[in-house]
Amino acid sequence: MNASVLSTLGAADQQLAMYHWDLPDHPSTAHTRGTVLLVHGLGEHMGRYAHVAAQLNAWGFHVRGYDHYGHGLSSGARGTLPTPHRLLDDLARVIDHVRASTPQPTHRLILLGHSMGGLVVARAVAEQLRPVDGLVMSSPALSTDTNWIQKLLLATLPHVAPQLCVDNGLDATWIARDAQAVQAYKNDPLVHRKISPALGAWIVDQGAATLAHAAQWHMPTLLLYAGQDRLVRPEGSAVFAQAAPSHLVTAHCYKAMYHEIFNDPAVDQVFADLRAWLG
Repeated sequence: MNASVLSTLGAADQQLAMYHWDLPDHPSTAHTRGTVLLVHGLGEHMGRYAHVAAQLNAWGFHVRGYDHYGHGLSSGARGTLPTPHRLLDDLARVIDHVRASTPQPTHRLILLGHSMGGLVVARAVAEQLRPVDGLVMSSPALSTDTNWIQKLLLATLPHVAPQLCVDNGLDATWIARDAQAVQAYKNDPLVHRKISPALGAWIVDQGAATLAHAAQWHMPTLLLYAGQDRLVRPEGSAVFAQAAPSHLVTAHCYKAMYHEIFNDPAVDQVFADLRAWLG
């Protein structure tokens, strides 16, 4: 299995780096179980998800992914959000691109988003951005910890200096329980720590909007989250799971895990739950 990175979407200053993990034995999508589109979190990039793609490939899924604007190998100043709908507009473009390459009407497309990416895919579903067949949220940023100083900044800076980037304040120690995963994150040259007031305000506002919409949820959804998460508040996922229709939303809380459940020493349990839900 090889991943190819293609900067083919958008003009030179608006390109998104695309990742393709295809099934080596089945170049035609007609023989697959569908496609999973991965959406990464704040400050990171899709190259960190090769092991997740490999597992999905082993189950018969093609996998696609991309780096957000201002992240990884994509265009854009790190950590900025030039327009409020930029993250959703980019996801719509990517979904259209994936659909165009898999024209079979019965081909399933599943969105799998982690952290900020989990919030992005949740908003896409809530706003019915594009037709998809299922949603997986991994430690989604539905609720974040902000102290009173940060709340004050988020109330003022988005209107005064929306693209003035600051350190995102994330403590990498709480990325995962695996020390090697933490060190790899710290050493990764494509990981950045920048966030703008515009992006911070979007995360806070859209997380609240998603929780408010939970009772009207209409999409088959798998929610996977960490009980010891210090980067996003697990209470947000718990509130969503309790409010959403139980026949549509399946939730698993891994009580001992940190934020990156796919980089946990007990990831086999996460993969088992994911495979069971995918069917």
